[in-house]
Amino acid sequence: MKIFKDKHKLREEILDKNISFIPTMGGLHKGHIYLIKKSKKYKKKTLVSIFVNPKQFNKKSDFKSYPRNNRRDIKILKDLNVNYLYIPSIKDIYDFKPKYKIYLHKFSEKLCGKYRKGHFKGVINVMNRLIEIIKPKDIFMGKKDYQQLFLVNKFISKYKIKSKIIECNTVREKNGVACSSRNFLLNANDIKIASKIYQFINKIKKNFENYNLKFLKKELLKLGAKRVDYIENYNVKKNFKKSKRYSKNCKIFISYYIRNIRLIDNI
Repeated sequence: MKIFKDKHKLREEILDKNISFIPTMGGLHKGHIYLIKKSKKYKKKTLVSIFVNPKQFNKKSDFKSYPRNNRRDIKILKDLNVNYLYIPSIKDIYDFKPKYKIYLHKFSEKLCGKYRKGHFKGVINVMNRLIEIIKPKDIFMGKKDYQQLFLVNKFISKYKIKSKIIECNTVREKNGVACSSRNFLLNANDIKIASKIYQFINKIKKNFENYNLKFLKKELLKLGAKRVDYIENYNVKKNFKKSKRYSKNCKIFISYYIRNIRLIDNI
């Protein structure tokens, strides 16, 4: 595996190569491993980036506490026979003016966008730059961050960028908890709470229209959540239209805190 910290040297190496790209902020877990294994089936050169993007964090404390373990991550990537790893500095990512302006679909104002002002602007900013540097044929992204996935897709479509997003299913632990880098911040009791919340939402989803928001939030607090940002049902097949009734085309989006750790999921 070749490791690059400079975008110019990376470009020289991957010029004219068919690249499959997995963008990450490190803290690699089973979900990332699934993306990498799926990428390798496409028989292109696989490139993984590790960059904790400061512009998508609302709080400095959240940025500082984000799980980082490059030594562990590099070992995982070597064991998976990844071709290239890009670990840029903040300067390497942000010292140039990209070709495309940031485009945010109006759905960026909903869900996480409502509670994390500027978050998706930061996500699209860094994805715009990474795509321009790498020029990947395919980009592998997980459905756990479904709103992010939707907005990156809309950005790519807006400018008719040739990179294609490959949507990959959410990977879960046996207890139902979605794999996430933030899970490294959870203790055993926290994991139990997250599992109970998943089981609860999964149980009531088919009768979602029978429950009001106040009741649902109250139940999550009873299960151990410290705070609940949202529980909302959207039809993901109809350009993210809010729906009262759950169906096979819908996903229930949730965001809540266990202690000071913010978790998201869609079920």
